[in-house]
Amino acid sequence: MKEASLRKTIVFLKSDLLTAVTALLLAEQRRLVLWVPVGMALGVAGYFGLRQEPSVWGGVALPMLCIGAALLGLWRGWQSVWGRIVAGGCLAVAVGFLAAWLSTHRHLPMPELPRRAVEITGTVQSMAAVAGRDGAVPGRMVVLANARFETPLDADMLPLKRTLRVKLKPDDMGDLAPGDEVWVRVMLMPPPFPAFPGGRDLQREAWFANSAGYGRALNPVERLSVSSRQRGWIVTVLEPLRETLDTRIRAVLPGAVGAVASTVLTGESASVPRAVREDFAASGLAHLLAVAGLHLGLVMGLLMGLFRLGFALWEWAALRWPCKALSALLALVGGAGYAMLTGLHLPVIRSLIMASIAVLGIAVGRRVVSMRGLALAATLLLPIMPEELLGVAFQMSFAAVMALVAGYEALGPWFAGYRARATGMAHWLVCHLIALALTSLLAGLATLPIVMAHFGQIQPFFVLANLLAVPLMAVWIMPLGLLALLLMPLHLEAMALTPMGWGVDLVLSMAHGVARLPAARMSVPHMPTWGLGAVLLGLCWLCLWRQRWRLWGVVPVALGMLSPLLLVQPDVLISPDGGLMAVRDGGHLLVAGRSRDSAAVQAAWAQAFARVPEPFPVKGQTPDGVLSCGEDGDLDICFVSKNGRMALLRVVDKTDGMARLTDALCADMDVVISSAPLRDSCPNARRLDRFSAWREGAQAVYLEKHGVRVVTDRAVRGARPWVMKPGGHGMPNLPLAPSE
Repeated sequence: MKEASLRKTIVFLKSDLLTAVTALLLAEQRRLVLWVPVGMALGVAGYFGLRQEPSVWGGVALPMLCIGAALLGLWRGWQSVWGRIVAGGCLAVAVGFLAAWLSTHRHLPMPELPRRAVEITGTVQSMAAVAGRDGAVPGRMVVLANARFETPLDADMLPLKRTLRVKLKPDDMGDLAPGDEVWVRVMLMPPPFPAFPGGRDLQREAWFANSAGYGRALNPVERLSVSSRQRGWIVTVLEPLRETLDTRIRAVLPGAVGAVASTVLTGESASVPRAVREDFAASGLAHLLAVAGLHLGLVMGLLMGLFRLGFALWEWAALRWPCKALSALLALVGGAGYAMLTGLHLPVIRSLIMASIAVLGIAVGRRVVSMRGLALAATLLLPIMPEELLGVAFQMSFAAVMALVAGYEALGPWFAGYRARATGMAHWLVCHLIALALTSLLAGLATLPIVMAHFGQIQPFFVLANLLAVPLMAVWIMPLGLLALLLMPLHLEAMALTPMGWGVDLVLSMAHGVARLPAARMSVPHMPTWGLGAVLLGLCWLCLWRQRWRLWGVVPVALGMLSPLLLVQPDVLISPDGGLMAVRDGGHLLVAGRSRDSAAVQAAWAQAFARVPEPFPVKGQTPDGVLSCGEDGDLDICFVSKNGRMALLRVVDKTDGMARLTDALCADMDVVISSAPLRDSCPNARRLDRFSAWREGAQAVYLEKHGVRVVTDRAVRGARPWVMKPGGHGMPNLPLAPSE
């Protein structure tokens, strides 16, 4: 009897809970469409989270079957809210998965690059200035298309279908233009492997950027000829125009001021000095250096105000034409031109789509900015560029706008009532300060976890910095910058650029001052992928619903932000080439060895573990005894002791493994790690050497009480098209012989 009663109680509770949830969904049914891009994003994330690449059956046929079944389910179950949710969710997830698979297989495999100095010819696709560490501009970066290797081995090779990024010599300031055929001698490198398992995947980014690798020039570039083939308008018009504007801006405003001014007007941000970038990042102003919605909104707002003023002064037009809609349309055209001039980056494309929806809303008398407009922008972008979901630009852009729209939806009535009661200039100023602070706070809080995940930092003073810098950008810098662009055909740009430079200099001083405040930039450990996913899903739950149950979204957001503290950090790290090792010793990250990309690897480790790298002790042990070096007479031999486990580290081996480790050293070792091949040393211990790093990439070693656990980069990333073969080798460049 008791079991039957308990069973009835459970059934009743389930029925009651289902009824309550159904009632909530019915109350929110006008918001269900906002979850379509979220479902697509889940499909994209599911594809990129796989360890094995799906076949055509799994990547195309199965999603198509799911799409067909979902469409049938929508047709048959449209009257049921649960039918719409289940069928619509399956449809969105399948579309996202299919789009990601198709986008991946649109690109050709990575080519094999020479591992020695090589002469290449190619077509200049684009160029950008590269700042030196002292703020000077020592050279340029060129992107070469259709490159050929001028070596006997690569004779008659087909042109590369991927591009190469080549950094020119500091003194090479020759006259180059997009479309020029050039020759240069370079040292090339493929995209690097992640610095640690789960780290930033530059190979995946290069795959979707259609890049084959990068290199540095060993001699000045020689221009062979201007290409006679038909070139696109981006090469023939936009690239030369962008470079001309950049040159003329920096001729009037040299140094960091000119670099920042050129960034906001042309999108050429490569010349911004590293110190300036660090100050902007530490003060929470990095978004000012990335042309996005703020810049496009300011440009369109200024243009719309000017056009409305012009129509108002033209009495005949003001009485007969829909001047507001026309002004918005003309501002959209100007904004599209600005977006193309600055490079059509993803945040600008998203903002342009949102602006188009806003202009359409003005034309038909609807709300200008809405959550549906944002959802439509994401729904249009994800099938076209699904790989951008993994990028910081997409995540920060949509998170910030989503938080702003949701925040003003919730606080809008109160704010409107306050503005209605406010009278006089003082109250007007207070209203604008409140709006500015609220905007900075909402956008900053929404993007804070994303900044933690991608950059390992928190900027506590971002609201203060934005309160000071954004008004300067809106009322001083951007208006004068647009005026300078208009005056350039008359060669009078200095009249506007000079005062614009004063404003930029003020922003630079503010960024520098805020960055020097105590705890202006706090480092946080690496956030796992599931932590970032929890944050983003929680943020969507918090912003997309309107009922009180939206507050449950705070739970996954908090869990995701705390995930770096829940993640067990490795005790020993091994670089992708096996030459660099790091030991986590309490609050210290001790590093030793040599690596080809030593600086980049150490920077990635420092960011991921929120510790500044320090050298191994030359001889002796660390204060807590975790690491000891040179105690057996060999300064290149170290021991790590933790949780009852022992690891031997051979940091440097000049004999390339020919000097065998003695049995006494190997005794009682749970794992032996060497920067050189171990060959026949320590056969009874678990061995990690240069060969294992060559096969598996970066490795993380956990010394745990129940044993030694090793996580490798290849195990984390799996067998995907962008994961390069051991050693970074790609597909041969020569066509196959007929017999093959």
